Amino acid sequence: MEGRAGAGALGPRLAGRLTAELILRSPQYMSCVKDYEIDLRGHKLSAIENLGATENQFDSLDLSDNVIVRLEGFPKLPRLKTLLLSNNRVMRISRNLEDAIPNLDWLVLSGNRLSNLADLDPLSTLPKLQHLSLLDNPVTKQPNYRLYVIHRCKKLKQLDFRKVKQKEREEAAKVIGAAQQPADAAADEKATTFEPDEDLAQAEAATAAAQQQAAEPVVRKGPSPEQITAIKAAIANAQTLEEVQRLENALTSGHLPSELQKDVTADSAQNGHKTDGSDPPSAVEEG
Repeated sequence: MEGRAGAGALGPRLAGRLTAELILRSPQYMSCVKDYEIDLRGHKLSAIENLGATENQFDSLDLSDNVIVRLEGFPKLPRLKTLLLSNNRVMRISRNLEDAIPNLDWLVLSGNRLSNLADLDPLSTLPKLQHLSLLDNPVTKQPNYRLYVIHRCKKLKQLDFRKVKQKEREEAAKVIGAAQQPADAAADEKATTFEPDEDLAQAEAATAAAQQQAAEPVVRKGPSPEQITAIKAAIANAQTLEEVQRLENALTSGHLPSELQKDVTADSAQNGHKTDGSDPPSAVEEG
């Protein structure tokens, strides 16, 4: 009874979830190749999660016969060398797996749903991947499938349980390497000119500020008292109709003709006034 109570204290079992409790309850043993392995087969698990509960104690992780859709969700597990995922529903492989499982040597993905060659590209960054199986995936029917994988995963010694030969490496370099050079160059150029989330917060803030500024009405300052006095005096002394019209327009807009700007500045200096940024004389030349 105490044993049952202690097991129940680990927490409830959640169907289809890889919980810490399931990890603690699962069989753990030394495999035939002397790897310490945990057996998580056949639990209808839909996602890889909570593997931090393994505390990086295992060389091999068996997740076969589940319903996992994405190869992702790994914490840092530098001890892990073998990952068995046969007969799942894996359709996508996460990038940057090398950060979490850098020493992975064996990866068995037989009987999954990978369909495009590009879906396999994230595997190319695993630095120690030497044994890979993708049997019974739709991708294996793609043209040049084997050459593509050999070219992308350059450390492979075995693909689909067949030895990778030097002749295949050379052929992969010619067929796939030559075809990929223009595509890689275009991808590099795109990467240097645009990043989807680069400085996103700053861009949004700048856009909001620009929109707010555009929404604010443009307020024109009227002419200062000194400008009004100078323009009225000039109108009174005007000798032609054209000059009167030009000065009336200046009175309306507050833009002093150049000959009056000097007079207003001189008068302000004599009266002890200092022109500042609040009432700057407009520098509109005579038309």
